[in-house]
Amino acid sequence: MIKKLRERKNWSQEQLATMSGLSVRTIQRIESGNKASIESLKSLASVFEVDISKLLEEITVIDKDSEYWKEQPGWFKFSLLGVNKRSKLVLIEYLSIVLGLFSWVLHANMFATPAFFLIAYLISKLVNTADSKKVW
Repeated sequence: MIKKLRERKNWSQEQLATMSGLSVRTIQRIESGNKASIESLKSLASVFEVDISKLLEEITVIDKDSEYWKEQPGWFKFSLLGVNKRSKLVLIEYLSIVLGLFSWVLHANMFATPAFFLIAYLISKLVNTADSKKVW
């Protein structure tokens, strides 16, 4: 979250380090996922003017107002239309697998069973692509 806030303000790690009174190495460690001390979090929260809890949030929501999102290809943005959380997409993927299994076991339908599994596969690829592009 700290990297996201820093990039949103177009600050370098050096600028953030200067404003927060932390070292550049500390900023790098925190942004790479290492735990931050409460003192470091207080300094960063003060600089960003947010609560400490905001800094500890895991990013699982797509920021559709960001420049990075606007640079994504049209097919990718269209496929995530109406979806803003990763958990929603994963839920649909799992639901498709379960429905495919029920369709296969209870009443093997030549169309429904493969369709459910195909949907689950395509959604898993979409989630994987979104993860690799770091849009969440």
